[in-house]
Amino acid sequence: MSIDPITLEVLRHRFDAIANNMETTLIRCAYSSIVKEAGDCSVAIFDIAGNTIAQGLALPVHLGSMPPAVKAMLAKYPAETLSDGDVIIMNDPYSGGQHNPDVLILVPVLYKGETVALAVSLAHHQDVGGRTPGSNPTDAADVFEEGLCIPPLKLMRDGVFSEIIEAFIQYNVRRPDLFFGDLNAQIACGKGAAAELSALFDKYGRELILEAMTALLDNAELHTRRLIEKIPDGSYSFTDWLDNDGLDLDQRINITATVNISGSNIHVDFTGTSAQVRGPFNAVPACALSAVRYVVRALTDSDIPNNEGCFRMIRLTLPEKSLLNPRRPAPVNCRAVALRRVVDTVMGALAQALPGRVPAANNGHPLNALFGGEDPVTGKTFILTENGTGGMGARPTKDGIDCICTDTSNSMNVPAEVVERDTPMRINYFRILRDSGGPGRFRGGCGFEKEYECLTDRVVVSHRGERHYTQPWGLEGGGPGASSRSVIIRKNGEQEIVPSKMTIELRKHDRLILCTSGGGGYGDPRERRPENVLDDVLNGKVSIESAKLDYAVVIGDDQVDFGKTEALRKSQLQVAA
Repeated sequence: MSIDPITLEVLRHRFDAIANNMETTLIRCAYSSIVKEAGDCSVAIFDIAGNTIAQGLALPVHLGSMPPAVKAMLAKYPAETLSDGDVIIMNDPYSGGQHNPDVLILVPVLYKGETVALAVSLAHHQDVGGRTPGSNPTDAADVFEEGLCIPPLKLMRDGVFSEIIEAFIQYNVRRPDLFFGDLNAQIACGKGAAAELSALFDKYGRELILEAMTALLDNAELHTRRLIEKIPDGSYSFTDWLDNDGLDLDQRINITATVNISGSNIHVDFTGTSAQVRGPFNAVPACALSAVRYVVRALTDSDIPNNEGCFRMIRLTLPEKSLLNPRRPAPVNCRAVALRRVVDTVMGALAQALPGRVPAANNGHPLNALFGGEDPVTGKTFILTENGTGGMGARPTKDGIDCICTDTSNSMNVPAEVVERDTPMRINYFRILRDSGGPGRFRGGCGFEKEYECLTDRVVVSHRGERHYTQPWGLEGGGPGASSRSVIIRKNGEQEIVPSKMTIELRKHDRLILCTSGGGGYGDPRERRPENVLDDVLNGKVSIESAKLDYAVVIGDDQVDFGKTEALRKSQLQVAA
């Protein structure tokens, strides 16, 4: 390597900064709440071979799967054929994407007339057509019910939109203003990155920048391999379960992984995983790849650059026509659920190889509830996505975090004020769900409890839940997190239980209560410090009953006074005999 280490480190952080600027531009320029509030989008810089060089602080679910999508776009439009002002679009799950709402935009970076890099963004669009508002029908029977499938196409040529593509999309999505608002935000962030990268090439020269890209990839591979070599060689297997596929509601779906460690190589074999299912919970191979890549990054070293070199040692076996390698036109819009369970399964396998290093299971569900209908005030179609959070699994030395998107997800809650401003819905309460975190020496993070009230004549809800019939597992004697649950309370007081996945119609003053699962606990709950248990009770995370039954800690009074001084608080504690 002729490039000096200091210059290489400077360029590494400059690439990261440009990627982070992309992410900021995309979120600040977006129109839809799912991007501008929830942040359901990702960005990365690629070399012309389709290798990730740097990525924004975004969603691992997207970032790990973007390279196959970029390579598919380059297969049709090779980098050397691209010109300044070209923009490529794609979302087809069977051409390298994940599901139809995730739209990728590629902007080439040119230096002296030559394509030298690629600026790529992915945004989850609020709606891309299909059978239900939000394009995520939980009972879809094929990919055609899930909205527009866009193969790699040249959306812009010489800076001008293709009239045909633009018109076709306009007439096939429910909210073209939101779609093109977010699309233009993606194009803007790509062009901004292209300008910054071009300036970097001007400053350091073409040869040095390209050499730096290669060196960063090789360095990331070297340091990742050194850490993988420390994992004991062997085969480690684990199985976890999904609730159902949205159609066969009483049928649990297994994901089985065998992780084989040999020196610095990782082979993950998903033989034994469920066959392809009828409902939309299948996941194309890019999804499993993304999940495994996340696990490798989580268990190695955050100081290693986030680029393609980190993953050169990974190999997957994905049986054909299985849940993780379906055949077109199998539906895939709910693929994030399967992807999250892949993380749980691979983590569960590696916990056997790395005791004391792997956390208990996270909540295990990217709760997704899409609300759609007509706003009686504006007369326009509204679409809202609830990216529900849950509890993080307890760590070997710390409690799990409450109400957070975990592992491959990195979205945020949409504020209640935004919901009530943009839709005819009211949030009656939004609070931590007591006793949802798994008991342990370190407690699992809690989920939430949230109630929506319908204020208009009709709202269609695509409810995609998980962990309604299973629980996030604990480790080293820690208990499981509580299961999720959702219930509809009709205007007349009748209650209906939501069976994990369901398309719901809400009428005026009907209410939907969402309760998300917590994370698993870590270690024997009776080893938890009594004062920590009291704090949990005071903060509404653990009930007095659970303190006694799960932690063997008796709170002295039937009711806890939040105004007690520290001395009085301590006097309330008794450790059960």
